Order: sequence, then C-alpha cells, then structure tokens
Amino acid sequence: MKLAVPDMISNSYFPALAAAELGFFAREGLDVSVELIFPVSAAYEALRAGAVDLVAGSAHSALAAFSEWRGAKLLCAQAQGMYWFLVVRSDLWKEAGGLEMLKGRKVGAAPWVDFGLRGLLADAGLDPARDDIQIAPVPGTRAAGVNFGVTAAAALERGDIDAFWANGMGAEVAVRRGVGKIVRDVRREGAFQEPFHYTFASVVATDKLIAAERQSVEAVIRAIVATQCALRHDVTLAAKVGKALFPPEEAELITELIRRDLPFYDASITPKTVAAMNAFARSQGLLRGDPAYDDVVATQFSHLWLPAAPPSPIANMSHRVRKY
Repeated sequence: MKLAVPDMISNSYFPALAAAELGFFAREGLDVSVELIFPVSAAYEALRAGAVDLVAGSAHSALAAFSEWRGAKLLCAQAQGMYWFLVVRSDLWKEAGGLEMLKGRKVGAAPWVDFGLRGLLADAGLDPARDDIQIAPVPGTRAAGVNFGVTAAAALERGDIDAFWANGMGAEVAVRRGVGKIVRDVRREGAFQEPFHYTFASVVATDKLIAAERQSVEAVIRAIVATQCALRHDVTLAAKVGKALFPPEEAELITELIRRDLPFYDASITPKTVAAMNAFARSQGLLRGDPAYDDVVATQFSHLWLPAAPPSPIANMSHRVRKY
C-alpha cells in the first residue's frame, strides 16, 4: 500500500510515519511505503486518481479532491485538534498585539493549510484584503522533497516573510534560532476554543478501497492506534524515527515535540468534531451542504479506535518510509 503525507520533517503526521518506520504496519501484515506529496491537495488528488491508497493529512483538506465528502472517508485521527502554529518575526512581535500585528505583513502558509489561518483572522475581525495581510506559500516550498515548516523558518530568518502558519517543527526551529515568536498555538489553547475543531490530522481512504480491502483498512487503523499507544508508553521511540528520516537538527527536536503532542494522541472521531469541522469548511467556502457523520467517517471501524492491548517491545525498524 502507498500512503501519502504532505509534510515529512514534522510532528504533524508522525503517527503515520512512525507506524511505517517502527514496523507497526508490518506487524499487521501490511507492506506500506510512505511518500511525500505536497501540497496536501495534491496528496488527496493522488488518492482520488488511485496513485496512492491512503492519505495521512489534514482532515478538512480531503474536500480538495472529494467534493461534499463524496468518495472518501476518514478512517481515524492521528491526533486531536488543529495543529499548526502562527509564528511572527521576533522584531515584530508584541506581547499584547494579537493578530493585529499581521496587518500589512506577509504570511507564509501552504495551500489548504492557509484556511485555518483565514479562520483565525475572521474570528479576530480581520480581513486579509482590507487589512493588507498577504497570505501565500513560501517561495521554494513547491520543489520536490522540501519541507514547508522548516523552509518557512529559514525564510523568516532571511526576512523574506514576516510570519508563517505551519507545523510544530518549523515553529520550534524558528523559536530556537531566536528569529520567531509563537503568536497562536491553537491545540494548546484548548478544545473549548472553536479553532481547535477546524481540522485535525487524519488518515483517509477512498470508499472503493474500504469496500474492496476491508481487512487491510482495519489493519491500517490498528497500526495507527498501536503506534500512538507505543509512543505514549515510550516517547524515546520518536528519536529512532527522527534519526532515520530527519536531518540532524530536526532529529534532535522531534522527541520533545512528540512529548508535547502525546495528550492529543487519540484516534477517535466524534460527531461533534465532524460537525464543527464541516461548519468551518462551509465558512471558508469549501463545503456547501451538511453531510451526516456517517458520510464523512468510516464509522464501521470505530471500535478499533481504542487500543486493545499494551504495545509489545519493538526490536527492528522496517525502513519503509521514502526519505527525501
């Protein structure tokens, strides 16, 4: 099976990467290779075309290729909550400034990821056109194998952009280099805040695959859940994955990033989550109707979202992830 991720050197879709690299897919009898396809809309278009079997990406972005949720379903969550960070250049940061500091600024954001930022701006009463907030991809991020967040941190350091909205790895690199300050971390602001529910990291398959390969789909979900459980039990496993897949600087950071994410490692997808995500998608013009929970989520697999048993020790890594 081929699994596409839109972001590799990152904590965003780490459960899927770790499931491949640590052998959890293999333990379920699956031969899964992971391929970086950016942006996320292209990953979902590859899923629709049959070029890949699964996408581990932002849940709302499935609408880029599956209009009104027709033809694909969410299998499980990799983690709960919207997981991107808003980082502004250190010299522009004002402790009490809020999102107002983005007025007249250039903000780097990947396609479809940018909708989360646009939602935050709307909540704050800001309008990108009226307030001259220029939201666009960071130059150079469309090249093969480029990681958006890390590239955004470098662009921030050079002064090419004033802020970026990207993954936790990019945020951490920018903060540690002293070039950026975090303005918004929606996930840790809490689930009681509406933006938390805009989207989440998910695993998606087509209706066709679900119907034809039910046992394989079940095995995929079991592998993701087992990986979440294993990382909660021993977060140092993240370092093994990072060492195998990431450049040295990012490999050193990944264990702490995953440690922070562990409270959100829950594979379940609730009706409330789907309703809130769909409301957000409608507000951004990505969805017209109000699809039912069962139209969005492969609920026949919901019994697999909770771990059945503690993870067994991992002796060998599978090295099934395609590195870039």
